[in-house]
Amino acid sequence: MVKYDLDQITHDDILNGRMFLVDKPLKWTSFDVVKYIRKSLVSKFKIKRIKVGHAGTLDPLATGLLIICVGKQTKKISEYQNQFKTYTGKFKLGETTPSYDGETEVNEVFNYDHIKEYDLKKISKQFIGKKMQKPPIFSAIKKHGKRMYEYARENKKVEIQEREIEIHEFIITNFSPPYVEFHIKCSKGTYIRSIANDFGKKLNSGSYLFELRRVNIGEHSVLNALKIE
Repeated sequence: MVKYDLDQITHDDILNGRMFLVDKPLKWTSFDVVKYIRKSLVSKFKIKRIKVGHAGTLDPLATGLLIICVGKQTKKISEYQNQFKTYTGKFKLGETTPSYDGETEVNEVFNYDHIKEYDLKKISKQFIGKKMQKPPIFSAIKKHGKRMYEYARENKKVEIQEREIEIHEFIITNFSPPYVEFHIKCSKGTYIRSIANDFGKKLNSGSYLFELRRVNIGEHSVLNALKIE
């Protein structure tokens, strides 16, 4: 695989378009990465305007692969977005949060002593295939020109439409109660946070997304990605 390097980018790349891979750090938004790279390229090439975009948002509490497109390559963003995504991470059993991850405080506590590794593997198989999924209220989806998380922070109830997604792989890689480590390969638009929440319900307990890392987008790997520094 090609190792993408900012030092290899030329003025012609900016004019003709270029794609490269970035490993998003924890607590950075995807747009923070875009702004940082745009600023870096503007400084390097002394160009007032450079088109920079990313192909697929990662939540601030997630790390991992972002595809960054520069110049004319931004026209291919939707093409990259449509490719399958692969994630690794951890669910925490016995607790839920309104955001389905660690962004918000725990709102309910459940027993998880009855859950065995066999149960985790059995339930994970139920997620494979095409399914309807309800995105979290704490999401960047727009409704009436406003982000869903804005409604959530204002404690406003909004109807959330289910979406069809597809899970290609859902593998339990380790179980150290209350933490469940996983590997998931899925379609565009899949919310791993929603899987975490639904997973806890199916286990007659609760669960939220404790840790998430995107390792692949299509054939592109985070192993070939640039670090922000």
